[in-house]
Amino acid sequence: MPKTAEELLPDELLERIRGRAAGYDEANSFFDDDLAELAGAGYLKMLVPEAEGGLGWSLLQATRAQTRLASAAPATALAVNMHLVWTGVARVLAERGDESMAFVLQEAGRGEVFGFGVSEAGNDHVLFDSRTVAQPLADGSYSFTGAKVFTSLSPAWTRLGVFGRDDTGTEPQLVWAFVDRQAPGYSIKEDWNTLGMRASQSNTTLLEGVVARPERVFRKLPVGPNPDLLVFGIFACFEILLSSVYAGIGRRAVDLAVENSQRRQSLKSGRSYAQDPDIRRRVAEAAMAMDGVYPQVDALAADVDSRIDHGGQWFAKLAGLKVRTTETAKQVVEQAVRVSGGAGYFRGGELERLYRDVLAGLYHPSDDESAHSTVANAWLGPLED
Repeated sequence: MPKTAEELLPDELLERIRGRAAGYDEANSFFDDDLAELAGAGYLKMLVPEAEGGLGWSLLQATRAQTRLASAAPATALAVNMHLVWTGVARVLAERGDESMAFVLQEAGRGEVFGFGVSEAGNDHVLFDSRTVAQPLADGSYSFTGAKVFTSLSPAWTRLGVFGRDDTGTEPQLVWAFVDRQAPGYSIKEDWNTLGMRASQSNTTLLEGVVARPERVFRKLPVGPNPDLLVFGIFACFEILLSSVYAGIGRRAVDLAVENSQRRQSLKSGRSYAQDPDIRRRVAEAAMAMDGVYPQVDALAADVDSRIDHGGQWFAKLAGLKVRTTETAKQVVEQAVRVSGGAGYFRGGELERLYRDVLAGLYHPSDDESAHSTVANAWLGPLED
């Protein structure tokens, strides 16, 4: 059984995945072959305990695998992240004595694929309120009506995690549940035609009264911020695994900067651009920037695994990690573009694709504004009325 990212994703598999990335991007198509090979390797079961048929990996091990995968195919890694987030959340809860999502690990061990149907257009409350209506039914099930955007793995998920707002009681509450792909009452729009991360096929999902069975309703929380373990688990797994994807983009950008500067030759000097002091400085800056990212991702993942108590600083640390990693990756890709010459401006090149893919980091929660608000609140307290 593989114990490292290199064993789970050997060079031969990684190069096959890298070789398909440009085609998926150009055709704006889903990464079917990548997913089949990854599933066959047990990649989707990395966070599932061995007793449930998985690899029993830690979050730290998962982040390193995702960084390696993203260095070959960022859109593939980003979409797979959504499945890993749910299995990661289930692990976080189980390790802290909460078995409410144990079925997620059991079903992932049997090959089910989990999608993340949480994001909603214009919902800046993110996890703390919802535009989706959750309607309780007599048997304890819930129907969900609303629109979920950026639903990665749209062509492949078999279980979709959703949440919505139930206003039928004395106090509104947020209801979390999973719906099956076979269930009626939803549709998927083929509207994913984006600048980058195209192979993720993160289409809009329209929930049209789709019903989650009673045993799939796993949380009911009050509207508004709260310290529930589910909220921590989602935020921690999402931000850390997301950061690992952008760390992979940055890593690959440094590699391409090195390769391209060594390949290009100056007509003026007759020497490789790798001998040009300005080029050397840019490559050095990119490498130093990325060397500061990897240990940050590792450290927070290890803290989750070890159940370190950061108290009120946890969300600030997680939001800060996401912003630092995505912004650093964007700057590093730009440095690689600058040292690689005009050929990088043409469609179809790997660096051109990385330049488009890395911009998606601007849009994921926590965005720059909300992250700074979170950190300010952690250090200075909330704004006074």
